Amino acid sequence: MTQDTRSSAAPEMPAPLRRDVRLLGELLGRVLAESGDEGLLDDVEALRSLTIEAYGGSEDALAQAEEFVAGLSDKRAADMARAFTCYFHLVNLAEEYHRARTLRARDFSDPQGILPAVDTIPGAISQLKGEVGEEETMRRLAALEFRPVLTAHPTEARRRAVSSAIRRISASVAALDDPRANEAEVRELHRQILADIDVMWRTALVRTEKPTVLDEVRTAMSVFDTTLFEQIPLMYRALDTALQPETTGTVPPKAPAFVRMGTWIGGDRDGNPNVTAKITREASIIAAEHILLGLEKHTTRVGRELTLDAATTPPSRAVLDLLERHRDLSEELATAIEERSPGEPYRQVLLFMAGRIKATRERNADLAYHGPEEFLEGLRLVQSSLAEAGDGRSAYGELQHLIWQVETFGFHLAELEVRQHSQVHAETLAELREKGVDGDLSPRSKEVLDTFRMIGRIQRRYGPSAARRYIVSFTQKAQDLAAVFELAEISAHGGTPPVIDSIPLFETFEDLNNSVDILDEAIKHPTFAERLAARDRKIEVMLGYSDSSKDVGPVSATLALYDAQQRIAQWALDNDLELTLFHGRGGALGRGGGPANRAVLAQPPHSVDGRFKLTEQGEVIFARYGDKAIASRHIDQVGAATLMSSAPSIEARNSGAAEKFADIAATMDRVSRERFYQLVRSEGFPQWFAQVTPLEEVGLLALGSRPAKRGLSVNSLDDLRAIPWVFSWTQARINLTGWFGLGTALAAVGDVATLRSAYEEWPLLATLLDNVEMSLSKADERIARRYLALGDREDLADLVMEEMALTREWVLKATGHERPLETSKVLGRAVQLRSPYVDALSLIQLRALRGLRAGAPEEEVAGLRSLLLLSVNGVAAGLQNTG
Repeated sequence: MTQDTRSSAAPEMPAPLRRDVRLLGELLGRVLAESGDEGLLDDVEALRSLTIEAYGGSEDALAQAEEFVAGLSDKRAADMARAFTCYFHLVNLAEEYHRARTLRARDFSDPQGILPAVDTIPGAISQLKGEVGEEETMRRLAALEFRPVLTAHPTEARRRAVSSAIRRISASVAALDDPRANEAEVRELHRQILADIDVMWRTALVRTEKPTVLDEVRTAMSVFDTTLFEQIPLMYRALDTALQPETTGTVPPKAPAFVRMGTWIGGDRDGNPNVTAKITREASIIAAEHILLGLEKHTTRVGRELTLDAATTPPSRAVLDLLERHRDLSEELATAIEERSPGEPYRQVLLFMAGRIKATRERNADLAYHGPEEFLEGLRLVQSSLAEAGDGRSAYGELQHLIWQVETFGFHLAELEVRQHSQVHAETLAELREKGVDGDLSPRSKEVLDTFRMIGRIQRRYGPSAARRYIVSFTQKAQDLAAVFELAEISAHGGTPPVIDSIPLFETFEDLNNSVDILDEAIKHPTFAERLAARDRKIEVMLGYSDSSKDVGPVSATLALYDAQQRIAQWALDNDLELTLFHGRGGALGRGGGPANRAVLAQPPHSVDGRFKLTEQGEVIFARYGDKAIASRHIDQVGAATLMSSAPSIEARNSGAAEKFADIAATMDRVSRERFYQLVRSEGFPQWFAQVTPLEEVGLLALGSRPAKRGLSVNSLDDLRAIPWVFSWTQARINLTGWFGLGTALAAVGDVATLRSAYEEWPLLATLLDNVEMSLSKADERIARRYLALGDREDLADLVMEEMALTREWVLKATGHERPLETSKVLGRAVQLRSPYVDALSLIQLRALRGLRAGAPEEEVAGLRSLLLLSVNGVAAGLQNTG
């Protein structure tokens, strides 16, 4: 596809979005004009005009833009990079707000509404009833689980200070949407937006120091504080309203609390020496502080509103007994509350319970709850009493929201999952056998034992569900899983070890292929089998998307993951196990990214069965959960897909397509892998990769607490983390990790009619091709060639560009589209809106890279690196889903 067809194909921007983008762009221009840097705005406009013309297909304009950038001073180039980056932040917030505005204008409660049935939970329920009957549908709904696990992988390039300014601007844009705003209020909002853009412009966009692990924990907490705590019960309420529109809020709810949050932030120590037992403890305390504060405030609010007189709404015997137990716990507190609320038993009970939540947070042992179950029991006693007294509205209104919050978050907010490499466990056990638990152990072995002791302490304080899952990276044999139980036992010094679920993580292509054999061996191990029995034969298995893709390329990795899921699901059925597959997906397409709900619906039969768990990484966390309407929509979509994945029609479609197109899959697997190996196994490829992308420089960017490499240089890709592997190709506008090898694979199949049938009938292939369309739309051949020219391997550069062209050609043939994103209006518009500006930043980045690769004088290196890192930040903001 040529550049001009791409630029002319995007759909028209909706008027409200166009208005917001124009306003924010004008205000940014005003800030730049007032910045005191004479001519800056003129230079920004000049480069913007050239890259827009170049995006339309003009090679002359692109050459002029490159020449223009080359003639800038280092300071002016840096200021322009900052200006374009600020623009992207403003466009991103405008688009996010417009998406939320559109969502709020829709009614998703009607199964026959504007969206496909599988796209909302009410719609999925309606369709399921037609396939499996009402009783079975409601049983499946009651068992529904969605477990998003937040991780701190370094793909969120913007600083928290910048994010704060963005949130303030977004709030002002929303306020401008209020038709009741008068002229004075509009002027004030414009002033506030100008002030916040000015702050963003004057704030250093690039961190000077890497964030600590606890910084990452607190950043994730902001999503809970601003969105999830209040929004999740409202989402459950919306579902319940759809299920029982006339009676919701007056009768027991049919909507279950199906979301359970998890987190690796502060628990994932695989390759991150900054995560210690002490940090894990601090992370759990921070999360508990947030949820307990939230529960205390909500309980207080509900209690203050329950001013029901004992004469009009008599309390049950159970509530009266609860009041007596409260008096036994603290006569002073009970009396103080009773004096403020005479004759109002429900208010008295709830306010005392709020006091107990506060005591739990402050570790007051006399008043503290032993766990969330005790708190829930009290809430349900109150609810039952209200219902028995005839006040269903008080019983199933705000009080039910509070119950849903406790069911969802417990006292820990998000289950803290620990991850460590199997080799670390093996070496620790070997040292323990040699020296004994009281011997002179290495610091790392001491830390391993301290981690298990800390898990025990967290469980004793917040309950076993606060931290019991232990992920074993690079699980290659059953002993790797058994080692976790052995270390937990040793750490207890003869006492009670922590409750542990040892979870295998299969990451590499080879490990995925061996997964069933390893699992079969594991369930026969006595310790593992004992824990399995204690969990009612529930088992969790994690699949890594990143390393498999880096091993064999995106096509073979996609097929290997599907095959592994199919075999593991069948193995679980054969062994009478309740399986939860945990998907280690990243934000970028090369790491399993893309729409999660479509991915769920493309899974093999019985691999989901109403339970879906995945990692939410980097900028994806804020994109999916940063806005209340968008968060609700995302959870609704994934919940619907999770329900529908086990519908007979979906299972028959997926299994039938996999069987029908098995020969195509085999050809694509073999050919794409050969093509991928041809590139990455070429002599000198790792060094060339580091030359033509900002790989080394990305490692200098203070994005996250985790090191970019596992200790080796770029002489080896084996220990290069998947994140910089993906991030670097994205920065070079190549996006190689999302598509390389697919063109050759499709060409090897060769039959366009067959490929189009497969695209229509085989969800796995359709998802892959649609994701590749997205990846290719964000790549740019002309910019990519300039990056590849930084290396001295024309053969490898030609190989990459040939495969990009071949992939573009065959993806369009297979889909029947004339251009990428032809059927995705919103994404096509977003790409067109950003791409010319990303091109400007790419040219600035190329200027810096050329200087660094050419061996710039020592005194210029720091400035060039600073310029490059600014541009990295901006390109990440412009392209989004980069990591």
